[in-house]
Amino acid sequence: MKKFVVIVLDGFGIGAMDDVAHQRPLDIGANTCGHILQKYGLLRLPALEKLGLINALGYQPDNVMHPNPAANYGNANLQHQGADSFMGHQEIMGTRPDIPLLMPFSQVREQVASALNKAGYQVERVAVEDGLCYLRINGCVAIGDNLETDPGQVYNVTANLDAIDFATVRTIGDIVRSQVHVGRVIVFGGNIGSNAALHNAAETRAKRYVGINAPKSGVYGHGFTVVHLGYGVDASQQTAASLHSSGVPTVLIGKVADIVINPHGTNYQGISDSEEIMQLTLQAVELPGQAFICTNIQETDLAGHAENSDRYAERLQVVDGYLAQLLARLGQDDALVVMADHGNDPTIGHSRHTREKVPLLFWRPGVQGVYLGERSTLADVGATVCDAFGAPAPQNGHSFFPQMNKGQP
Repeated sequence: MKKFVVIVLDGFGIGAMDDVAHQRPLDIGANTCGHILQKYGLLRLPALEKLGLINALGYQPDNVMHPNPAANYGNANLQHQGADSFMGHQEIMGTRPDIPLLMPFSQVREQVASALNKAGYQVERVAVEDGLCYLRINGCVAIGDNLETDPGQVYNVTANLDAIDFATVRTIGDIVRSQVHVGRVIVFGGNIGSNAALHNAAETRAKRYVGINAPKSGVYGHGFTVVHLGYGVDASQQTAASLHSSGVPTVLIGKVADIVINPHGTNYQGISDSEEIMQLTLQAVELPGQAFICTNIQETDLAGHAENSDRYAERLQVVDGYLAQLLARLGQDDALVVMADHGNDPTIGHSRHTREKVPLLFWRPGVQGVYLGERSTLADVGATVCDAFGAPAPQNGHSFFPQMNKGQP
């Protein structure tokens, strides 16, 4: 194997999972792909059609696109709870998802404070209202609930990077992560000048949650740096680490580079423009040597959040054009998988992710008409990448690489 490329169309599901009735009732009836194609009956995506998008969708929508008998395709379920980009990508990279807890930061505050005190940090409890306190560390780091997502799922470690270096903030975040069992701890900061900017942005929600209103604090403005620490995520058991041990580099492009740990590879972070992302992907394919290249197309997901079907369809057309260029540049020893991490149906009536199955479309020269079936986890992709390069398997997943070789000499 020379180049193995995985393109993740963020939020491009192909139908609600079987468990949504009890897991996420608001997602009943969701079908991001099907609803967009039905709404825009003349929308044609030639590259995705060739790769088997309609085959994976499983039915013929009222649209000009059709199944391709020669396509190689299947679909995959989300093994992680909910429908989360962060955990979706960790799962793609071979992580076996653990079930996180839901709880306000106040329930673990003292446990976290004790651990930080023992590590030598100065810890203050800062009251906001209704007796709710966040933790202030060394005067310049605030720890509390994430106020921008579903409550109880995420804690934030927010820092003034004019007063502390990010490596130290990351160490603080690692201590928090070791003490709590929510889905994610987000460690981030920016150059905001005064520590007072953090406290001035402190707020509460529903008399249960307290934290820093990140946009209001100004941390996103200058020098923004972030790392996401997921529950049960061990980067040493993921695809990138396995490939590195076998001498194969990993290239992450787009949002995946922001949320997957890849210290030994190349990471194009902080990019959301689809054209730039796909141009970088084409460049990475043309470089000499072996590589695993994983690219995230975030603008589809952003269009879903905005409930903007027009924008979603337009972004799909842009990416489809680049997929045609990518297919033309891949060679005999290369492979391509196009997939998603969850759904984000702009027609469903809410602006959150939707818990949907995702397409698995793959291409290898000389391989046609292979059905991958319905996979139980996105981790099968990471396992397949490792198998293709002869690297040790990641923590989770079953390789479908033998099926990708069907018809190969």
